[in-house]
Amino acid sequence: MRRAPACLFPLLLAAGAHAGAAPALGEIRVNQLGFLPQAHKVAVLPAGAAGEVEVIDAASGAVAWRGRAGPAAAWRESGETVMLADFSALTRPGAYRIRAAGAAPSAPFGVRAGAYADLNRAALKAFYFNRAGIALDPAHAGVYARAAGHPDTHVLVHASAASKARPEGTVISSPKGWYDAGDYNKYIVNSGISTYTLLAAFEHFPDYFARQRNGIPESGNALPDILDEALWNLEWMLSMQDPNDGGVYNKLTNQNFDGMVMPDKASGTPRYVVQKGTAAALDFAATMATASRIMKAYEQQRPGLSARMLAAAEAAWEWARVNPAVVFRNPPGVVTGEYGDAVFDDEFAWAAAELYISSGKDSYYAAMKPAAVTATVPEWADVRGLAWISLAHHRKSLSAVADQRLIAERIDGLAAALATTWRASAYGVPMQGTDFVWGSNAVALNQSMMLLQAYRLNGKRDYLDAAQAGLDYVLGRNATGNSFVTGFGARRVLHPHHRPSVADQVAAPVPGFLVGGPHAGQQDKGDCKAPYPSALPALSYLDDDCSYASNEVAINWNAPLVYVSAALDVLGGAAP
Repeated sequence: MRRAPACLFPLLLAAGAHAGAAPALGEIRVNQLGFLPQAHKVAVLPAGAAGEVEVIDAASGAVAWRGRAGPAAAWRESGETVMLADFSALTRPGAYRIRAAGAAPSAPFGVRAGAYADLNRAALKAFYFNRAGIALDPAHAGVYARAAGHPDTHVLVHASAASKARPEGTVISSPKGWYDAGDYNKYIVNSGISTYTLLAAFEHFPDYFARQRNGIPESGNALPDILDEALWNLEWMLSMQDPNDGGVYNKLTNQNFDGMVMPDKASGTPRYVVQKGTAAALDFAATMATASRIMKAYEQQRPGLSARMLAAAEAAWEWARVNPAVVFRNPPGVVTGEYGDAVFDDEFAWAAAELYISSGKDSYYAAMKPAAVTATVPEWADVRGLAWISLAHHRKSLSAVADQRLIAERIDGLAAALATTWRASAYGVPMQGTDFVWGSNAVALNQSMMLLQAYRLNGKRDYLDAAQAGLDYVLGRNATGNSFVTGFGARRVLHPHHRPSVADQVAAPVPGFLVGGPHAGQQDKGDCKAPYPSALPALSYLDDDCSYASNEVAINWNAPLVYVSAALDVLGGAAP
């Protein structure tokens, strides 16, 4: 294996000597990256540890804080009995570890302003590393440079997508976009929530991203890097709309998954656009409506794009109104990711909300039927929470038809329920049993994203602290003891299910990717030589590239990592 020189890894922070190793028995668990000075700071101790806890300077061993852990409590999800130590009173910047008699010390972590700036840049740059149709050059990709794959300028209309205007076999061009996950296909449904979340991060925290330079080819142009990155995918999405009727193809794909090879070595079999569907049309409409209002401020740089996006969004909405129940299922011969969804109330609500905000037409607010729409933690198959995020952010500029009280109640009601779970949790996290699904780490961060909306509305400190706990969880305060982000933490992920990271001959995986995380499904256990360590949902995880169920990467998992790390850098203290 070709190992990259250490000087080429400025993003690989806090790399401890035991990176990737199994967690020590009874080790103290903590966010391995660190905290802003004013943040809520909590560590998890094994029940056998002494109650007296010390935070010590990582270099000198001097005691920086001393206190006591709370009472022991059982966490059913991991089968552990643990104690929580709250050391929020420690605000002095520095590098620290936590110790207590009867437990192995924690991994090192920092306390500093802008604690998540590097993490945020890496999480966003992961999208660049997953771009389709472009060579990644050494100037921008370093040791992860690679040849271009999948230009997608010669794509066939699949039989399932054929129409009179575009019969089967019609050739279209549909370049750019992001590879969806560890595979080399592109999916509209998952692109929708992923791209929206990046756009929302910029819309909510524009100053944070305006300053950011991410080392992508477009850096230094007249657009913030996060918008340049989003546009790489938005331009692909626009090419997935049939100009003859406004419908949107569900995905651009091979018939089968490629092997564990680099993009340019992938199979030369035809690429297809496959069947239009209601979910694809509505996710497209919502995302384009969001993008249209953001790009309006950049009319000089991208003339006409904002208007084009809004027109495309309205055309997709009209197609969905005429075709309100077209469920996508893989057609015969196509076995790649399905993103099948048979319930569209949430997509209609989200698209209507975004179109209402961006067009100013009250008819879209009525079409949303807001009184019947609840707020839930977002995922690709349930996007109603995104509608409430946007309505809450724009509440001061909405027309008189918008129910301001309802908007606030929906956001606060969900946050209050999450905060209640957080307060009662033995691990001090909003996660509970039903949250340990495929992509559970994204559930934790999407919970944090919803909690942050409520904090932005009413400033309740509990909501900010519960949101912090979600980031703490994916960065090491979890039952596995792993930081689930490649390149970050003392015990970071080393073997994600990600084709370039497996095939590129670089020892370290591409940095900045959040892996799916533990859950009890173990759908890949027949494909992995190593056994899962446990059937308990919070421990059922393999850091092995065979594990697509627990260790794959995906754009819809990385997007909330971008949002939450930026939001906590801004809201949890002074931004860098």
